[in-house]
Amino acid sequence: MSQPESTRASQRRSVIKAAAGVSLLQMVPPFIITARAADKVKIGLDNPLTGTFAAVGKNELIGCQHALEQINAKGGILGRQVELLVEDSTSGDAGTAVQKARKLIERDKVDFLLGNVNSALALAMAQVSNEKGVLHVVPGGHTDAITGASCHWNVFRICNTTQTEANAVTPSLIKNGGKKWYYITPDYAFGHTLQAGLEKACAKAGGTKVGGDLTPLGTTDFSSYLIKAQAAKPDVIILLPQGDDMINVIKQAVQFGLDKRFYIAGAQQELEAMEGLPPDARIGTWVVEWYWNQPHVPHVAEFVAEIKKKTGRVPTERTWFGYAATWTCALAANGAKTLDAQKMAKFLQGYHLPPEVALMPDGAFFRAGQNQLIPNLYVSKAQAKGPAGPDDLFKVTEVVKGVDVAGTLEETGCKMTWPA
Repeated sequence: MSQPESTRASQRRSVIKAAAGVSLLQMVPPFIITARAADKVKIGLDNPLTGTFAAVGKNELIGCQHALEQINAKGGILGRQVELLVEDSTSGDAGTAVQKARKLIERDKVDFLLGNVNSALALAMAQVSNEKGVLHVVPGGHTDAITGASCHWNVFRICNTTQTEANAVTPSLIKNGGKKWYYITPDYAFGHTLQAGLEKACAKAGGTKVGGDLTPLGTTDFSSYLIKAQAAKPDVIILLPQGDDMINVIKQAVQFGLDKRFYIAGAQQELEAMEGLPPDARIGTWVVEWYWNQPHVPHVAEFVAEIKKKTGRVPTERTWFGYAATWTCALAANGAKTLDAQKMAKFLQGYHLPPEVALMPDGAFFRAGQNQLIPNLYVSKAQAKGPAGPDDLFKVTEVVKGVDVAGTLEETGCKMTWPA
């Protein structure tokens, strides 16, 4: 899944300086600048800015930047200002993601590591962060193993596991679509575990798999897969690609008229994908992990207004992933009163995010012994345009409590071990 050479050539490293008064620092002697820069707390983000996942990666970055501004305005971390160092991991090259993670930790001496959107890259980065003993927060890589069979004491995750997503949406798909499912699945860690989770949840509800295909990351032509799906005569065609791939597969399903003959659905869906589709292709039933239109939830309207002021667009779930991940770093350090990774990780066991960070009806907390955030999930139907305006592209039909669908700690397969 290596990126083309042109993409490699465009990789760049940017440092986003968020400390207050940066312009003033440029007016004082160089030795003072160096001293102050060395005193900053550093957060490293190793995430896609190019390739299939560029749009969602950039929205996670926006969330990180917004959180950083708030953190610094409130005194920073342990009284020190914070800066964000950003690396483009690419969308699918694990070697690049690992190289960038090592650079951030070993050369730039970051105190925290964030990333990755791509589950396979997040798993590879977790090996590095664990080896180096750095607190690592995964904003948006969903495969179960990150906080399951491959869990580490230092690695926390904001987004849901794929099994949790599957458990949340399956009852609605069985009830409204039917019991015979055909899968079109991206061929990497996220897709494999998401399909496995849906198969497990579907079978438990009396459903069956009638076929499926694995598709390479970056697929643009899904016609052969859609023809095979149609021939299998399922009740439901499950679409699991993400990023640009999701946009392509839905567009082509509608061009083939499959939405008129089959129930189109899946698990995880992104506002970024809906925005990239023509109105008539905004279809299907999905899980949305955070949504901007929550009029009765405290602090959400303020968060939405602040992001819109910066970007001109409403925040997406990816914006919230980055926001919550960055705030988790500050909350862990200020709560534990140290930058010692093990002490911060201990502090976060069972920790409930404050309402102004959780931004959902029932809050969200990190399950002790797993480091997985347990939030609400939103079962939703895509729509061309909702009553709240042109950005209202999902109609939430059910808010599912994460505690009801996350399964038990034993079922996750996480056997947490801590350093002596």
